[in-house]
Amino acid sequence: MRLTRIYVAAPLAAQTSAQVDGTAAGHITRVLRLRPGDAVTAFDGSGAEFEARLQSVTRAGAMLEIGARTEVQRESALTITLVQGVSRGERMDWVVQKATELGVTHIVPVFTARSVVRLGADQAESRRRHWLAIAIAACEQCGRNRLPSLAAPLALIEWLRSAVPAGGRFVLSPHGPLRVRDLAPMPALTVLIGPEGGLADEEEMAAKAAGFEPLRLGPRILRTETAAVAALAALQQQLGDL
Repeated sequence: MRLTRIYVAAPLAAQTSAQVDGTAAGHITRVLRLRPGDAVTAFDGSGAEFEARLQSVTRAGAMLEIGARTEVQRESALTITLVQGVSRGERMDWVVQKATELGVTHIVPVFTARSVVRLGADQAESRRRHWLAIAIAACEQCGRNRLPSLAAPLALIEWLRSAVPAGGRFVLSPHGPLRVRDLAPMPALTVLIGPEGGLADEEEMAAKAAGFEPLRLGPRILRTETAAVAALAALQQQLGDL
């Protein structure tokens, strides 16, 4: 039987105890309805997972008894950076969740000319924490033992001027000459996807100037959240581990 997986935001070691605080502790007791003595699998994002057992539950949180460490590799050999135009509420949540399940290594939310969502600095950090919680839950569900990195949202043009990762660079475009099936093997790539309404012409031109090649998924125009899942699945199938 597959055990409940629990992320612990602190380094774990065999034959020690670890405390789970806050909403994570509430999730253990109120949602999962675990009781002291129940077996779970714990992970801390380092790539390994640990046999564990719920030791106690108090108002301060839940205490886990940590057992044997097991090295488990569930990461894709293909390093994918997803640069995603920030979309509204559940759409963005969906993209973060599915991107995590599909093995994305880095998620970079960006504001674009057609982004409906606008956030101040405090709000942006709050959303980043919200999206990170979604990524953590997705890792717990799908078996990943490493969390994807999740950057604080920033303007697309600012990101293009800063540090675009090495490797293949692609921007989704309905008029792109390239298809996923045309891509040669590569160890790392970055894919840029616009929000609702897509990228403005000047943003697509800036992406091309930064080395991004237009990539077409097919003859139909997809919603931003559909495009992200379709592109990631196709890229993992062609170049990664699907």
